[in-house]
Amino acid sequence: MDRLPFYIVDVFAEAKYAGNQLAVVRGAGGLAEAEMQRLAREMNFSETTFVTSETPRDGGYNVRIFTPNRELPFAGHPTLGTAHILRTRIALRPVDRIVLNLKVGQIPVTFDAAGGGLYWMLQKPPVFGRELPREAVAAALGLEPGEIDERFPVQEVSTGLEFNIVPLKTLAALQRARLVREKYQGDWAKGMLIFCPEGHTGQNPVSVRVFVDDLGIPEDPATGSGNGCLAAYLVAHRYWGQPSVDVRTEQGYEMGRPSLLFLRAEEKEGAIEVRVGGHAVTVAEGEFI
Repeated sequence: MDRLPFYIVDVFAEAKYAGNQLAVVRGAGGLAEAEMQRLAREMNFSETTFVTSETPRDGGYNVRIFTPNRELPFAGHPTLGTAHILRTRIALRPVDRIVLNLKVGQIPVTFDAAGGGLYWMLQKPPVFGRELPREAVAAALGLEPGEIDERFPVQEVSTGLEFNIVPLKTLAALQRARLVREKYQGDWAKGMLIFCPEGHTGQNPVSVRVFVDDLGIPEDPATGSGNGCLAAYLVAHRYWGQPSVDVRTEQGYEMGRPSLLFLRAEEKEGAIEVRVGGHAVTVAEGEFI
């Protein structure tokens, strides 16, 4: 294997050493899938991305995403973090829009310099799946069924990657939750996003935790794909009584990796459009040898 340059990026971070870590590997076009998987396992971040071509195809850059366990068709913080590296290190001129060619399809990411340097990705239209039994989900989280908000369903939602969205009543329940593996079984045992209408800092109205044990990620500090599903859920179920949301969510505080995610979603003519935004900071670079 030739030497491969890589970057480490903190995504959905307001400063270095926060948010969700991502490794972005350049020059990966000659790597076999098994080699990418081994490198992702070596990095052992939630995800590692591989830029397989630095020449745009159909207006976008070919990128593959791997967890320590397997390849994903889409994930949020890898999309934003890779767009940051494409924009700052690979594009030949300053641009405010980058398109990633992922397995789920093309995902556009825009850079809003005037809006504080945020990256925004437009996610795929949400798909709403089945509603799950409150008792079984509560048991899988080590909680009592009454700690789940009965006004709203526990529901499978996907904007490219599927999550179970679980509305909790309080921050105390969210902080106490843990994944009980012997109860986390069956075909619904996939990414679990729990949220409550209370922030850690007092500055934002929603706190989030995400468990993705089925992908080898016991807990994720910032999850763009999951928060996109949450944004769609909040709109579909009129969580605040409105057909749109423009909100910031806090995640990663229980892991010592505070993260801030910006969610915008709106329902028009029966369709929900979802955007997730955040900052990205390059913290290191090197090469595999």
